[in-house]
Amino acid sequence: MRRYDLPFLLLAATTLLVGVCMGIWMGLTHDFTLAPAHAHLNLLGWTSLALFGLTYRVYPVLSASRLASVHFATAATGAVCFPVGIALSVTGVTMHVAVVGALLWLAAVILFLAGLIRLARAGSTATDFAPGARFARP
Repeated sequence: MRRYDLPFLLLAATTLLVGVCMGIWMGLTHDFTLAPAHAHLNLLGWTSLALFGLTYRVYPVLSASRLASVHFATAATGAVCFPVGIALSVTGVTMHVAVVGALLWLAAVILFLAGLIRLARAGSTATDFAPGARFARP
């Protein structure tokens, strides 16, 4: 079974680094035109991707489904495409990339919810599938 916790966390940390650098650059230049793109990069990229990764870590059974690979691909693409699209939109280039990114992000959220619903319907608890849980049982 492929792990998805680390890929989500690595991508989250990468977007955090880009978002922090972007924020510093905006502060140094006193040009906050790209503030909406910066905010979305930090929110989708760092916060949401990290939470996805931590959820896959707590519930590794989520990775057993093909849904996990589709979720990762969709979330990763959307988390990068949406802020880039916002930047292109606020600078007057095009809004189409932002629309595609937003729709990809919506699909990623729906896929994540679907995975959680499947997990809940299976009657699983956090301790059933938590890392190291197999060693805690008698």
